Amino acid sequence: MNANPVLAEVLRGGIAESFHRGAVAVVDAQGRVHTAIGDIERPIFPRSAVKVLQALPLVASGAAERFGLTDAELALACASHGGEPQHTETARAMLAKAGLGPEALECGTHWPYHEGSQRALAAAGQQPSALHNNCSGKHAGFVCLGCALAGRSGAADFVRGYVQPGHPVMREVTASLQDATGFDLAATARGTDGCSIPTLAVPLRHLAHAFAKVATGVGLDADRARAARRLREAVARAPAMVGGSGRFDSRVAERLGERVFCKVGAEGVYCAALPQQGLGVALKMDDGNTARAAEVVMAALIERLVPPAGDDEAAFVGALADVTLRNWNGIEVGRLRAGGALARA
Repeated sequence: MNANPVLAEVLRGGIAESFHRGAVAVVDAQGRVHTAIGDIERPIFPRSAVKVLQALPLVASGAAERFGLTDAELALACASHGGEPQHTETARAMLAKAGLGPEALECGTHWPYHEGSQRALAAAGQQPSALHNNCSGKHAGFVCLGCALAGRSGAADFVRGYVQPGHPVMREVTASLQDATGFDLAATARGTDGCSIPTLAVPLRHLAHAFAKVATGVGLDADRARAARRLREAVARAPAMVGGSGRFDSRVAERLGERVFCKVGAEGVYCAALPQQGLGVALKMDDGNTARAAEVVMAALIERLVPPAGDDEAAFVGALADVTLRNWNGIEVGRLRAGGALARA
């Protein structure tokens, strides 16, 4: 396999200190490739980048309407959140609407990613719960879907084990991924995600096509197209829920609204839906660098593909695509920027 090209670089002392290689696919709703950089046909695990695709059944099935889920709750169903109080209480509220509690969650427990919330929890002498898991909103959505599928009786028993591939909830989620990506998921590699649900390997080209469908509704049935639009609206209206304080996805949603829906995934994966352009974007950094390289590359793609609404917005996106690096004394020591093949694209 040929090495993917450099997409981002770290500069220090006037030279490139580090390079981050990867691949990018930009595709329209008809499946036509707009931009291809690197190997966009190799199946990769999209991880949390596809949470909006996994949340489509929650809305398409009528479960979200039945339980009266709000914008904040639907946004949290698409989120990798920081475990702030606003996130944990919203997840708790989703479960309560379905008649269950946090014990129904099967995502596992970890300390909040948000440092302030982590410190506050420890200072209060408390331990984290599954509500603090960054995927608790997605899982609360799965529980709501399961309760709707179960009907009026035995919901708790029906929902139990929903993370297993053969469970009715996970079959609905897999069918949603199959329909959106158009990739044969029955024949692809299957792994287990950090939150215990299956993760299925899909090429970047197919992931980008799926997000073009989310952006436009084209290629989805009427219920899933309606669901995609509703979820995009919810994230734009409640941007703090999709990530949290200082998080890239929340900052972009707050500033650019419905013009950009982007979602990070572990191991350097990022996907985005661009409704006005009718495009979907998917990228993967070879070294799995999410916290800096993948964000910078996604910002550079937004900068190139989405016309800014004024100078302030252009400066906002530009600062995400070309980041000043400072040491612990606040001294500027370098830059992190999109480079190489992406700069030339």
